[in-house]
Amino acid sequence: MKIFITGITGLLGSYVAKEFASLGEIHGFKRKNSSTRLLDGVNFPIHWHEGTISDVGSIDDAIQEMDLVIHCAGMVSFLPGDEEELFEVNVRGTSNLVNCMLNAGVKKLIHVSSVSALGRNPELSVIDEEHKWVDSPLNTKYGTSKYLGELEAWRGEQEGLELIVVNPSILLGKISDERSSTSIYAHVLGNSSYYPVGSINYLDVRDASKIMRELYEKACWGDRFILNKETIKYREFFEKMAKAFGKKVPTKPVSNSLLKLGLFFLGIARMLRLSKNPLNKQTAMISQQDITFKNDKIEKLLHFKYTPIEETFLWAK
Repeated sequence: MKIFITGITGLLGSYVAKEFASLGEIHGFKRKNSSTRLLDGVNFPIHWHEGTISDVGSIDDAIQEMDLVIHCAGMVSFLPGDEEELFEVNVRGTSNLVNCMLNAGVKKLIHVSSVSALGRNPELSVIDEEHKWVDSPLNTKYGTSKYLGELEAWRGEQEGLELIVVNPSILLGKISDERSSTSIYAHVLGNSSYYPVGSINYLDVRDASKIMRELYEKACWGDRFILNKETIKYREFFEKMAKAFGKKVPTKPVSNSLLKLGLFFLGIARMLRLSKNPLNKQTAMISQQDITFKNDKIEKLLHFKYTPIEETFLWAK
């Protein structure tokens, strides 16, 4: 079996490649100058194809005779200036891939979406796979782009693809992976005294890749699954992280007034091009709320044993 992985040089894509390598021949899709550091030392060959998700020709050339496509490529950003690129990569890129698969007769697709694509409703604190997208001030441009990208994947299913969609929460990798989702470690590594008063949903990236493999092996086509270990308060999350890293435990809750003041100064810093901090009004609001993404569907289907958070942090360190 030939397995084609977009975003293979990224955090999740690299672990997915390692997890699926025993099932078939791994084909990786990457930009010409992309670093393959996260795949250094793997004990299986990777057949490389150069191109971008925005270039239909390069996808067409690479995807011929593939048996399974795992679409991990995507852009994560909460910066106001990145909106156009978010939609180019997450929406149009997914559309390009789906169209190329249909044209080439490649039938099986595992699409990596995000819990952000489920949307957020100010009136709901618990969200599962049945939640319907609604317009909300809590939906970021990133979340909107992932939602629209997921619609392209489902459109592909209507036109003949076999599809599994996964919606991961925040993925925890190693500090040394140096990817966007691992930037959350900087809060504790920088000895911050503050913590948001809301909750966080998270998952060890190794668990995410294992669950994806189990869903494939069970042939769970035509369905979607939230990938999330649990929901815990930021205070507990950062306390466990600080103890594992040997750092100071954040002890001061962030008040809404303090958050507004911080956003004001961040806005000035951005105007002066002194900061690219992803915190904005929406992400600040989200960090102060308690929202749970339910994992009951995976629990009932797989009875999966998740990695304890303490073990994840020690591994990450």
